[in-house]
Amino acid sequence: MIAVGGEPFYYLEFGDIVLYFSPVTTTLFVLALLFTLFVLASRPERQVDIAFGSDAYLAKVITPGELHFRKFMATACGLASMGAMVTGDVFDFTLFASLVGITNIGIVAAVKNRHVQNAAYQYGLVSLSATVPLFSGAAMVAATTGTLSLIELAKGTYPAVPLAVKSFLVLGIIGEGMAPFYAAKAEMFRAPGAPYVIMCSLSSLLIFLRVVEIAMTM
Repeated sequence: MIAVGGEPFYYLEFGDIVLYFSPVTTTLFVLALLFTLFVLASRPERQVDIAFGSDAYLAKVITPGELHFRKFMATACGLASMGAMVTGDVFDFTLFASLVGITNIGIVAAVKNRHVQNAAYQYGLVSLSATVPLFSGAAMVAATTGTLSLIELAKGTYPAVPLAVKSFLVLGIIGEGMAPFYAAKAEMFRAPGAPYVIMCSLSSLLIFLRVVEIAMTM
């Protein structure tokens, strides 16, 4: 297999599902793993709002119920990101990417803040719309090449994937939270509870780097 991410040095097979570890995919996987472990081991900060021009301030405390839910969603986001980094199947990658979008919404869904929930709703609409080109791109890969395996596509024995098909995959990932649609997610960062909120940004960045590697490999 000749891939942009380097020659894979390990394959992990689960029936038809094949995970592969190359220099690039392993690096991205380790980043997602380390931050997921950091999320599991850390407690969220206490966000403080300061009134401009006075000494007044308001500390926001996360309730135990909200804490557990958001930690669970952040952990699920990390696991989905790890799966997306090493999957060897285009369709599995789209599933993991969609799950990342869902968990991003879940991370802030429990926050009782009108601005945050409104931003999460808007981001949800963008993310939902992005699944159309995302899954359409995966379907067109199968239609034009006869396979969804990145391992087989990288060998060069199958027909080349058209640039338009690759564009559909990239556009779908951009809609999951990258610029310019990232603006729909920006207001979500008013939610208290780092590092949970930071997971939204990190997972989107990792997914984007992975789809670029996939597009250049096919």
